[in-house]
Amino acid sequence: MAELTSMMNIGREMAKKLDAVGIGSPEELIRSGAEQAFLKLKVRYPNVCLVHLYALEGAVRNVEFNSLPEDRKRELKEFSDFLKA
Repeated sequence: MAELTSMMNIGREMAKKLDAVGIGSPEELIRSGAEQAFLKLKVRYPNVCLVHLYALEGAVRNVEFNSLPEDRKRELKEFSDFLKA
């Protein structure tokens, strides 16, 4: 099984946090999806922010997080804002 750090945008610290919330492999992250993974992270690590969500989405799509389509970034921002409310 591949390591999370083999994915785009996922460094050791993010991989450690994901593992702590039950996401230990690229397959599990892809299956979970960026929003659900972010939600799990947010519960355990309240200081995760929108950039983390972008990084997760980029990892799932295998692209640099700053290359995400603008409409998808807008959707992710709305999701993040909703969690703050």
